[in-house]
Amino acid sequence: MQSTSESNQFTLITDTLTKFAYQGFQQNKSLFSLAHKTISDRLTSIFVPETENIAQPLSPKILLELERRRNQLCEADWQDAQKGVYPVDTLFDSLWQDFLRYYPNIWIDLPSIWSRLQKKEYQKFSSEIEQQGYPRYYLQNFHHQTDGYLSDMSANLYDLQVEILFSGLADSMRRRILAPLKQGLTKFSSVPPHQIKVLDVACGTGRTLKFIRATLPKASLFGVDLSPAYLRKANQLLSKNPRELPQLTQANAEDLPHPDNFFHGVSCVFLFHELPAAARQQVIEECFRVMKPGGILTICDSMQLLDSPEFDVVMENFPAIFHEPYYRDYIQDNLVKRLEKAGFEKIETEVHFVSKYWIARKPEIA
Repeated sequence: MQSTSESNQFTLITDTLTKFAYQGFQQNKSLFSLAHKTISDRLTSIFVPETENIAQPLSPKILLELERRRNQLCEADWQDAQKGVYPVDTLFDSLWQDFLRYYPNIWIDLPSIWSRLQKKEYQKFSSEIEQQGYPRYYLQNFHHQTDGYLSDMSANLYDLQVEILFSGLADSMRRRILAPLKQGLTKFSSVPPHQIKVLDVACGTGRTLKFIRATLPKASLFGVDLSPAYLRKANQLLSKNPRELPQLTQANAEDLPHPDNFFHGVSCVFLFHELPAAARQQVIEECFRVMKPGGILTICDSMQLLDSPEFDVVMENFPAIFHEPYYRDYIQDNLVKRLEKAGFEKIETEVHFVSKYWIARKPEIA
């Protein structure tokens, strides 16, 4: 029989090897992203020379701090898996099938992006794209994406593009909501796990819902998004999981199609920086309305000047390089005050890498 000490030693070796594999996995994604961005930026400067000096250079101090934060994020990701917040194999979730199928389209789409850049066309959509029924602020070529968020190709490219943008760390950033969400739901320990209801607002392609499913395998999951194309992509991704499928609904997060006091938990990832101020407040109000008393809200979005002023150059570069019309207002917005205005309490904030997180409670009924 294997002794306890031998078993512990084997576990330690296995964990060490797994951690090295995870670090290598993340490092390879980072290097690939750097190579892609270097070549893409060089080509853009050749074909659209007026963009060559649009971004301010980053100082060695900022680059070192970004690297430090990157390492901290990866360590936090690893530690949460070790603690059992989500399975270790979640760390190795990849987009390899989409990469093989759609990555060439990122390069094929570049000439269209260059054309819109030169002509300053930021609200241009193909004639076959249905534009009725959407708020005006949504009809944008965010990130210079062809057809904004309203085409199937945009949905197919989105996760690849975001992974490249964040140097292979987009999923690690998404997963920072999982520990506070899981911990917050312990408030409802008397509720059977299959009766716990969690909503992901602006669920997009379903990546966050996939990670929530890994974290809460028995919960009833719901997703809402404004884009039918992205919901089709989410359904394609999530249908690969043989367990219960999330219920996906097309709707504006400013007017959620759910009853009052319905969800035990609500999450929202990468939405608020793409909303004008009034819409931000309305979405928060709606999240409050549909949550049960005692429910937990977790938000992930870009860092802000309020708590990361040392990265002001990074934040100024972002809307200069990409089409993000509401970003400058967002980085100066106080979401804690907005959450308090809606009625949330016990609000906490965290910063990981270049993302910021808000964790808030809906008060219990006295």
